[in-house]
Amino acid sequence: MVFNKECRASMTNRRSRKKPEVPWRPTREQLAAARAGTVRDVIDDGLDVLFVGINPGLYSAAIGHHFGRPGNRFWPALHAGGFTPRVISPFEEAELLEYNLGITNIVARPTAMADELTRAELELGAKRLARKARRYRPRFVAILGLTSYRAGFGHPRAQLGRQPEKLADATVWLLPNPSGLNAHHQPADLARMFKQLRREVARERE
Repeated sequence: MVFNKECRASMTNRRSRKKPEVPWRPTREQLAAARAGTVRDVIDDGLDVLFVGINPGLYSAAIGHHFGRPGNRFWPALHAGGFTPRVISPFEEAELLEYNLGITNIVARPTAMADELTRAELELGAKRLARKARRYRPRFVAILGLTSYRAGFGHPRAQLGRQPEKLADATVWLLPNPSGLNAHHQPADLARMFKQLRREVARERE
């Protein structure tokens, strides 16, 4: 499995685990102010998978953590797919580095809805992500958002799963947007797709 004692031991000297932040909910004022904020990457060299969201929602930007809104299905899907031994809270996101996983976004600008982003923003974000992949050299880049990938990366016929094109030297894998608003894919669908990615990651690590 991706999370195992060997993996954790290999990370000990590279990453120090910090005490997670106590979960809290933002006020209306904090949500309104979040448009001027951002969310820091959870990233390091040589990750097995760098997960890539479209951009931070206002809730995530307000609390400063990825996939932060209650009801977002990323964290349960990550666990159901076998990447983590339990469902991690957004406030514990730094723990992902222990499992050789990370998170970033295509676009840093927070919005209430992803469709507020322009094609130009997505295209610029794709170039930035390529530079990030060259710098940090993850094995897989897993992008969570098919429509945004098609628009930003110039592959209008892309489908979910492994992509023929690489990003730097990383294998690109497309996953559905885990937002609770995405009715096209239910939790069981996400679990199955995350498991498929995990199996590919484990196979390449052997």
